[in-house]
Amino acid sequence: MDISEVIKNIRSELNLSQEGLARELHMGFTAVNRWENHKSKPNQIARHALAELCRKNNLDQKLIESLEANN
Repeated sequence: MDISEVIKNIRSELNLSQEGLARELHMGFTAVNRWENHKSKPNQIARHALAELCRKNNLDQKLIESLEANN
């Protein structure tokens, strides 16, 4: 699964809009939008923040592993 799909799945599991996920990560909506639309990839800090958000919300370990594997 590519990083765009992983992020969409995380957002779906959390029942968040792109704006809501951006707020949770303390970043702009455009960053999340660009990640999901294959225009850019989250940097290491953003991937770490996403993984922490997944852990905090007890999301599937496979999503976390996918985040960490997509460098």
